[in-house]
Amino acid sequence: MRVKYFAWVRERVGKAEETIEPPATVRTVEELIAWLSGQSEAYAYAFEKPKVIRTAIDHAHVKADAAIAGAREIAFFPPMTGG
Repeated sequence: MRVKYFAWVRERVGKAEETIEPPATVRTVEELIAWLSGQSEAYAYAFEKPKVIRTAIDHAHVKADAAIAGAREIAFFPPMTGG
């Protein structure tokens, strides 16, 4: 699946996007964040406060317990505010 990172999440991870293959035991957004956090210090830093991170699967906003099976694209971004 393709994973995209935006704003300070991208800055902390060090890349805008990548293709990943998490293990079959990773079934939800929350589990994906935990798995990514274990991949390197950069990911751990980017996801150090997972409740702050917003997620979209195939351009639809989802919660941390959303299933990732069948997702073509997952995007992680910080909360946004309008002005």
